[in-house]
Amino acid sequence: MGDSDSRNRHEVHRHFLVALGLMKSPYISELEPNQVISGIFLVHHKDIRQKKSGDPYLSLTLADRTGDLDAKMWDNAAEVLDAFERDDFVRVKGLYQIFQNRPQLTVHKIAPVPEAEVEFGDYFPASTRNRDEMFRELQSWIASMTNPHLKSLLEAVFADEAIALAYRTAPAAKSIHHAWIGGLIEHVLSLCHLAKFTAAHYADIDFDLLLSGVILHDIGKIYELTYARGFNYTTEGQLLGHIMIGMRIVEEKLRAVPDFPAPLRDLLFHMILSHHGELAFGSPKVPVFAEALLLHHLDNLDSKMEHLRGLIDKDRLVNGVWTGYSPALERSVLKKRRFLDPAPESSQEPSAAKPQPSASKPAREPQPSPQPSASPFASKLQEALGHER
Repeated sequence: MGDSDSRNRHEVHRHFLVALGLMKSPYISELEPNQVISGIFLVHHKDIRQKKSGDPYLSLTLADRTGDLDAKMWDNAAEVLDAFERDDFVRVKGLYQIFQNRPQLTVHKIAPVPEAEVEFGDYFPASTRNRDEMFRELQSWIASMTNPHLKSLLEAVFADEAIALAYRTAPAAKSIHHAWIGGLIEHVLSLCHLAKFTAAHYADIDFDLLLSGVILHDIGKIYELTYARGFNYTTEGQLLGHIMIGMRIVEEKLRAVPDFPAPLRDLLFHMILSHHGELAFGSPKVPVFAEALLLHHLDNLDSKMEHLRGLIDKDRLVNGVWTGYSPALERSVLKKRRFLDPAPESSQEPSAAKPQPSASKPAREPQPSPQPSASPFASKLQEALGHER
């Protein structure tokens, strides 16, 4: 069977499942400009704002596992203000357009949807890798260790089924990097490979100690973050943070490892405490030995590279070779592929991108008059002027 036949069969099967209500449609990544769409989405953000006329309108961020979308409900918003809240599922009908170089959905109708009618996996981003397979890979890294004390500690940690399940399920962060189900273990496995390379490159690196720091440095995130309905912080996470939670987990599991050397324990604790690298970034200590310093820089490298990739993939600017401004990176990022192989500028934004206004209300939320630019300087300037992002 040819590739085209296979694709056709796949599309027929997909449309059949959609028609039966067994598959979500459309996904945000599938939306095309200037189309009226109807679908179910998860509400990531809900803000009630006021038009010049005094009437309310809704500013929303809608999401599914493929991304998120800015949405506005200009008309009849008062009728649905209390119908749903953040983290609810909603059925939406509206017009998807490009407005000021960014996708935006003008909502015509919106109504809550019971949880029983949705498949949660359609609404939460998840690793493309199998989580059980990733956990087996993690176990193989632990099995390869030669230091009996560190190996016994890690085995004790992951013998706890609750920890093991949460570790292969949790995201690595709320939004900055690896912010998806399975993101934590995927981030850690990436660091394991980087640790192996750098430990071989630099002299006098204790690979087992470095590997232990890699595996345990973010373990507190399994309780810092909640991911049952969107990604957010638990009360425990807000009060303590993942560094302190991680220290508590490791200290508790050390009781199951008799005769664990106190100096080795302190080195491991220091790596967890210092892995953010700077006091200003939340670490109560800065790295003071080689493995701790290496862990910090590898962690920072992997998180920044993943954030950069995600920034390009999810950037909402339709035209141009620069992303919007990233506070995490403190810069805009070049879309290298588009820069090297420029495509024709999109002309999807219609001349009538705004719905016809009534005499009493604006058709769009007030915006600064200059058209957005894709340059880093302009992005910062627009941010300072309060340009909505």
